[in-house]
Amino acid sequence: MEGYKRYAIYYTPEPGPLAQFGASWLGWDAKAARQIAHPKVPGLPRPVSRLTDTPRKYGFHATVKPPFRLVEGSDISVLHEAVIALAGQLRPVLVEGLALSRLGGFLALTPRGDISALSAMAGSVVEALDGFRAPPTQAELARRNPDRLSATQARLLTRWGYPYVMEEYRFHMTLTGKLPEAEAESVRAILAPRLATLLEAPLRIRSLCLFGEARDGCFHNLHRYTLTG
Repeated sequence: MEGYKRYAIYYTPEPGPLAQFGASWLGWDAKAARQIAHPKVPGLPRPVSRLTDTPRKYGFHATVKPPFRLVEGSDISVLHEAVIALAGQLRPVLVEGLALSRLGGFLALTPRGDISALSAMAGSVVEALDGFRAPPTQAELARRNPDRLSATQARLLTRWGYPYVMEEYRFHMTLTGKLPEAEAESVRAILAPRLATLLEAPLRIRSLCLFGEARDGCFHNLHRYTLTG
């Protein structure tokens, strides 16, 4: 697990139909660390490869602890052991189901129903592993467009290195880059019936994964941790 630029804690579905859809749709299998063929979906306003160009390198996931550089003097093996211990304290979370939603111009899968337990779990992970996070550089902070953030988001950026954690956390699994409204609605209309059976069932989040960003910018799924608390 050495040699990665950044690490992150993500939720990604365990092997099954939803995981297969996500990897194929994005064209990147983060577990196998290889590109795979996109599905053939007629009627889309752009090829799938263009729709998914932005989120592809991250793999199919929902962010729990955003990507971070390891603090100087730390070691990935120690982070690994810390996540093992943390997973032993965290309980699985049941989500009513997922919905295909438009968020800020891009399409994503978002949770339905009460998400308080999900948000609390994510906050616990952010806080428990924060000692492994190197402080962001000025360039990294600037990329977050701090002038456009709310006061709360700016405070979170300063404290946790990312503006969309804790009370600003929104669990989502990104499917596209930003699209004009008409294109986003067109893609949603085409994808919705294809995803209906995958999204209507309850989703049990019973594991989290450690991802690493390789030198080429693609994220690899390095290890899955079962939540047993």
